[in-house]
Amino acid sequence: MTTFSSYVIKSFKHDGHLHRMWLQNWLVPESLMHESHRAESMMVLINSQTKIVESDGKEWVSRIPGVSFFIPKLWFNIVALIEESGVRFYCNVASPPYVNGNVITYIDYDLDVIRMPDGDVHVVDQEEYERHKISYHYSPIVDSKVKQGLKDLLVRVRAGHSPFQDEWVRYYYEQWRDRGAEG
Repeated sequence: MTTFSSYVIKSFKHDGHLHRMWLQNWLVPESLMHESHRAESMMVLINSQTKIVESDGKEWVSRIPGVSFFIPKLWFNIVALIEESGVRFYCNVASPPYVNGNVITYIDYDLDVIRMPDGDVHVVDQEEYERHKISYHYSPIVDSKVKQGLKDLLVRVRAGHSPFQDEWVRYYYEQWRDRGAEG
């Protein structure tokens, strides 16, 4: 039987402080994954109405279903948000994911790429990145990795390469939902 495993996702800042946590995310079983996603060893997770805890302790519940994609060794991750108007991709330039048990962690480096449902692409939070580069003392190596991650991400999103296919985002969400939301 195909089951979805529960994971926690934790985002940190470069200095080690917690940025944000998503408390319940469901890992898509490999048997349900698209061949191109398996080929890159992606971790694909679903969340819907999950509790989110901010760095200041504030808690809230997500209202929009999300499908997250983590790709080993790449300096970004991707969250596909299933909205009324279509799928919006919110991409974090971040350290590669680290997995320990059922917890996925990464360092968020502020730069974000948003692909709107109509295909428009926006890079945001560049000023925040420049501020944090100074205040957190990013090394030249980290700065180089972040900038390369942004370039690689933009190539992928603009070309519509995996995982930027709305139909697969919806497929994963529907597979999870149809199995009773917990597999």
